[in-house]
Amino acid sequence: MRRMYPEIEPYDAGLLDVGDGQAIYWETCGNPDGKPVVFLHGGPGGGSSADHRRLFDPARYRIVLFDQRGCGRSTPHASAAEYDLSANTTWHLVADIEKLRGHLGVDTWQIFGGSWGSALALAYAETHPDRVRELVLRGIFTLRKAELDWFYEGGAAAVFPDLWEHFLAPVPVEQRGHLIRAYSTLLHDPDPVVHAAAAIEWSRWESSTITLLPRPDVIARFTEPSYALAFARIENHYFVHGGWWEDGQLIRDAGRLADIPTVIVQGRYDMCTPPMTAWALAEVMPHAQLRMIPDAGHAFDEPGILDALLEATDRFAS
Repeated sequence: MRRMYPEIEPYDAGLLDVGDGQAIYWETCGNPDGKPVVFLHGGPGGGSSADHRRLFDPARYRIVLFDQRGCGRSTPHASAAEYDLSANTTWHLVADIEKLRGHLGVDTWQIFGGSWGSALALAYAETHPDRVRELVLRGIFTLRKAELDWFYEGGAAAVFPDLWEHFLAPVPVEQRGHLIRAYSTLLHDPDPVVHAAAAIEWSRWESSTITLLPRPDVIARFTEPSYALAFARIENHYFVHGGWWEDGQLIRDAGRLADIPTVIVQGRYDMCTPPMTAWALAEVMPHAQLRMIPDAGHAFDEPGILDALLEATDRFAS
């Protein structure tokens, strides 16, 4: 098993005004003259972390991380009662990536995205294919109804019935016919007791199931109250709206990316974003290399997945 590259600190960082009263936090690490790569974090609403810098050779890459609207170190934060989610959509984020690219003076760059980040990477690449040098995609998620139903409407409960009981707990019995919609109501309830409890259970469900084996450190990070509220509100908002694209659109239009070298890394036992979506994407991108990791779940730092990701970024560095 390979280890991530050593810890590094940014050599530049800032807040970029992207309009709508929003400013996104960005940072650059590694070699200022290296190959540009932008890391697209998951969620949506998950934020970037110091470990994400370590997926790239700092001697060869100019590594760009940013926190998407409403989360991480971007402002305002979606945990605030007055936060306006209407200005936080996929297409706002695609425009933000382009604005950041221009701000940093990057012509073309590698796009690296995992989980929700894979969806955002596809949306960006399908909109701006001339700006993308390579794609590294992990734990493929495209917000199709079948994907959302699997994880948020009861499919994965067949594997995790004990954890599912906790996810159901905040939802009144009569509202359990559509759990994503029911959670939307709870997460925006003006009573802090109601929306805080819902946010923690939403976030606990995901953080308890994204790793092959339970990781208390991951669950603790996801269920910190401020993080959980922003994460749950943003995710739920995107899911209620189906990503603001037609069901299946990202996979349907991926064929237009045939000139972009692509690696797809997928855990066989990924319960959050099961392999059906990675397989469907690979079928319309026959030029892509699909790495199905036989003994891994969803998280990027699981053995096998991490090896494949580092192998891809090392290969593309040259």
